[in-house]
Amino acid sequence: MIKIRNATFRQLQLFESIARNGSFTEAAEELHLTQPTVSMQVKKLTSIIGMPLYEQIGKRIALTTVGQELLKTCKSVFASLDEFQMTVADIKGVKMGNLDISGVTTTEYFAPRILGSFCKKYPGINVALEVTNRSRVLERLDDNLDDIYIVGQAPTGSGIKAIPFLTNPLVILASPNHPLAGKTDIPVEALTRDNFIMREPGCGTFLTMDRMIKDRSVQFRSSMALGSNEAIKQAVIGELGISILSIYALVHEINSSELVVLDVEGFPLNDKWYLCFPEGKKPSVVTEVFTEYMLSEGRQLTLSSLPRGWNGENE
Repeated sequence: MIKIRNATFRQLQLFESIARNGSFTEAAEELHLTQPTVSMQVKKLTSIIGMPLYEQIGKRIALTTVGQELLKTCKSVFASLDEFQMTVADIKGVKMGNLDISGVTTTEYFAPRILGSFCKKYPGINVALEVTNRSRVLERLDDNLDDIYIVGQAPTGSGIKAIPFLTNPLVILASPNHPLAGKTDIPVEALTRDNFIMREPGCGTFLTMDRMIKDRSVQFRSSMALGSNEAIKQAVIGELGISILSIYALVHEINSSELVVLDVEGFPLNDKWYLCFPEGKKPSVVTEVFTEYMLSEGRQLTLSSLPRGWNGENE
């Protein structure tokens, strides 16, 4: 019979670090231990479990099925202890703990400003932000790797709670030299003669554009698909075509007159930013504090970052 209670907390920490890093050496460095000490403690843990926890493949570590199950248990134990620590701090009237956030690429244009202000208000909260594409954010959400997720469109399907916190205006951007720059009430059909630079399939902007095309029965001449907002902006500045992006991704270029927003009928398309959680997961004290902050001070701070001439009425 497995007597997992005989395992020490330190042994579980070591195992989790090895599993995460895929290396005894990196785990030893992370926890400031010698490699022989790490090997000895993992050997004791393996003896307690009574089955192999990993396989050595070259210089890397691959978990066995039992090892994968133990890793899930370790994460659950550590999360419960973190939650207990945050609860005790909350009882004391101090907000402290760790907050892991995952956000789609456009969040890099406004999230750091919010987090800077948030961390000043709550210096006891350690924040980590992972910025990646939409597909990866949704994978992380499915795997429950973070405390909160920021996306530009609410994920479909069950099992996800999505809280809208801000309008996300999507605009048509062009070079200042574009023939339609400065004109008003441009019909959407007038854009079909331009090369249209798209984001990669699957991202929020692509999904919105795809929906608009189907709703309006218009067909754009796609010239290329690029994997980042920065690449798209540089392509448009280089007069390779026009595109659609969130206004939050264009603040610097609009203020510096490198890009212009075309006054197209029906634009901006007002999507929303959402804070997402796995349905049924009880948010930690720190997550609740951050959510409340985002819906009030964070929202106002984000609006203040819009380009000159934009305000809440533009939304």
